[in-house]
Amino acid sequence: MFAKPVIPALAAFSILCTTAVAQEVNLYSSRHYDTDERLYSEFEEMTGITVNRIEGKADELIARMEAEGVNSPADVLLTVDATRLARAKAAELLASIESEALETRIPAHLQDADNEWFGFSTRARIIFYDRNDVSNPPQTYADLASPEYKGRICIRSSTNVYMQTLLAAIITHQGEDAGKEWAAAVLDNFARDPQGGDTDQLRGIVSGECDIAVSNTYYFARSIRTDVRGLSEGRDMIGWVFPDKDGNGAHVNVSGGGVARHAPNRDNAVKFLEYLASDSAQAYFSAGNDEYPVVDGVDVAASIAALGEFRGDDVNLSEVAENVPAAQRIYNEVGWE
Repeated sequence: MFAKPVIPALAAFSILCTTAVAQEVNLYSSRHYDTDERLYSEFEEMTGITVNRIEGKADELIARMEAEGVNSPADVLLTVDATRLARAKAAELLASIESEALETRIPAHLQDADNEWFGFSTRARIIFYDRNDVSNPPQTYADLASPEYKGRICIRSSTNVYMQTLLAAIITHQGEDAGKEWAAAVLDNFARDPQGGDTDQLRGIVSGECDIAVSNTYYFARSIRTDVRGLSEGRDMIGWVFPDKDGNGAHVNVSGGGVARHAPNRDNAVKFLEYLASDSAQAYFSAGNDEYPVVDGVDVAASIAALGEFRGDDVNLSEVAENVPAAQRIYNEVGWE
């Protein structure tokens, strides 16, 4: 367990503890992690601001906000993946905000260019492999396309936002032609048709269905912290690679949020986002859900530290999100279901 860190004395954050009367903030969240309860309860304890939650899938929440229009009670949208955050921005559901605390503490490449959303935790999308059967594991995302791995890779469907964003990052760096060539070659290396979530790809290694899988780090780290059926018992047979250490670095995505354009409690919404960038909240993201904090100096949980240090791709995620439509088109063209 983490010892509860001391929150640094940020001028912009000090207003959190001065609320004299009961207030509220309405949170629309697609994060479905039980451990986030501690995030909300600490914010309420510190500020006296009640967190009212509406939870659901990201696309459903975005559609709901669109339908509610100017009468939407939403103050904050909290979701995972820059793709969904960009979708909310494109639908004009988020507001640009000014916050010295957020600008200072969150790295620039994890912020929207117009300050409409901010990333609060990250996860790397990396390569896992069977230690027993793979003597020469892929060291880059490009290596996944090598004929050496034909019939050996388990990976998710093209409709998954994590896969869309990974290909969008490749397109951002190398262009659409390179992205299409990569997608077609990886498709040819499938061990099975895409099925299930990231944990299912890792289970595929344990069951022997595949030798190589692609997954976000926190799915594997969770199997270190707690028992994950079909994975924890076979975890020792799985090795991992943080790809592209000599190139762009490992692909990193965010869990993030923004203030709703028609927020009835805008000031409280900004306070809530600033709280998510505090040392205390950052430690909860890591300890509770095996994610990486975005703020420098905050310790990571033991489960994620066990994976080792790595260099992440610092490409601006706003640019990556712009290439998501191209990524989905390419997946469709090559037949990646």
